[in-house]
Amino acid sequence: MSSRPTTLAGAGYGPTNGDIARFTDKYFVRTKEVVERYGDVRVTYAVFMRRPVLFAPRLALDWLARIMAERGIAIELDLRFQEGDWVGAGEPMLYLTGPFAGLVDLETILLQRLGPCCVAAFNAYNMCTDLPKVGFLAMDARHCAGAEMGEMMAYAASVGSAEARRRAGAVGFIGNAVDATAHFFGRDEGTGTMPHALIGYAGSTVRAAEMFHETFPDQPLTVLVDYFGQEISDSLAVCARFPELAASGRLSVRLDTHGGRFVEDLDTAESYAVLDRHVPDAIRTYRTHEELRWLTGTGVSAAAIWHVRERLDQAGYPRVRIVASSGFSPQKCKLMASVRAPIDVVGTGSYLPDQWTETYATADVIAYDGEYRVKVGREFLFPNKAKPKR
Repeated sequence: MSSRPTTLAGAGYGPTNGDIARFTDKYFVRTKEVVERYGDVRVTYAVFMRRPVLFAPRLALDWLARIMAERGIAIELDLRFQEGDWVGAGEPMLYLTGPFAGLVDLETILLQRLGPCCVAAFNAYNMCTDLPKVGFLAMDARHCAGAEMGEMMAYAASVGSAEARRRAGAVGFIGNAVDATAHFFGRDEGTGTMPHALIGYAGSTVRAAEMFHETFPDQPLTVLVDYFGQEISDSLAVCARFPELAASGRLSVRLDTHGGRFVEDLDTAESYAVLDRHVPDAIRTYRTHEELRWLTGTGVSAAAIWHVRERLDQAGYPRVRIVASSGFSPQKCKLMASVRAPIDVVGTGSYLPDQWTETYATADVIAYDGEYRVKVGREFLFPNKAKPKR
């Protein structure tokens, strides 16, 4: 593994100084022109969010530092939290002080690069702490709106993961799926083996596994087993084909069964029976409709995971690992934790914020040349000793 670079790749993303006017809200651009005409003042911004988050500011601050350097402007930055700290709803995360004309047109982009990271870090942290013995693989890139968002989300996962390791001793995120952001997880390249398309190309699950292993003999082997709807049969066939990998713990089967069908050999009744054998308490308490679906429904349910583990163990493959993917959100992870689902690794992109409105960060100017002033109702943003004037 490589060490984390001192300069994040994110410092190169975001509009350049010359492009800011094209990508920021027009009223900020016009305000800049007004202030430049009538005289600049030194202002202080307070930045906050309306929901609890984990503080993940570095990509935003890297961009801000680059723009300030290009503009030749000195600013004062008062960070009220360390990276990874829990921040409550409405708490100022940071105060930013500098010339109004030099800062006013940066608000749009600064907030874009801050809010989503903080919410995704919060989600990643909760998933990792709910399943502390499970490794997570960030597979969010395909769900992101471009490379810039992909970097923001990978960074966020690394922040939430690091905090989960620190606070709960969790395994956390062990890697991600793309090379460009692998450094956030201490790696030189992305992690992964095969998509469903390789199974289709090979014509069988076993043949796809053979092709991959022959091409990358030194790589651990993770095989998708849901392509033909034969999760059990294909898992056992792959294990039989690679007994040494199975015995050494270098073979994993990945469940990615979609919600349109049950895993092989399961239906609703058999799903209940599987859980009754392994975690009877899981089905003898109140569950919501969604929780019941994750427990005993179609797709990658808790019953499906227990079923695959049971059959692998019965066949003499206790060291073959199970990778689970398909809709593993914070809520689904919490459910899986409650039933002690035997998952070794979760592949997820679902730590991304589910409701984008939750990612909105807000900045208000709270002081002009040292005189505290803010719109009515936002006085809570003042530092403790500030005395507002009207």
